[in-house]
Amino acid sequence: MYKVELAENVVGAKTKIEALTTEGYSKDEIYLFAHDKHRSEDLTEGTGTETIGMKEQGWIESVGNLFKSRGDELRDKMKAVGMNRTEADTYEEELDKGKLVIVATKEANTNNPKPF
Repeated sequence: MYKVELAENVVGAKTKIEALTTEGYSKDEIYLFAHDKHRSEDLTEGTGTETIGMKEQGWIESVGNLFKSRGDELRDKMKAVGMNRTEADTYEEELDKGKLVIVATKEANTNNPKPF
């Protein structure tokens, strides 16, 4: 199961992340999404939250993201933390509006094949 929060800016995101940690999520279980890739990386680093990588997506999906549009990449990453296609589409639209999406999950998708 997962929980999603929206924030308008980094201050709002930090507040939401603090609330999620109070609820029992570790920062390793919290993912922050922004539409701009560099902003997303900076915010993830600055808040100490987790990134979506091979552990959550699997090797093939992670490599495939190199050839996808940013929107497709974000939707795939959101699905890797438990969202269905419709939810991922909805939250990707929020990202298009400049909002930040914060997802806390106890069980990211770890059923994908691991690289050798």
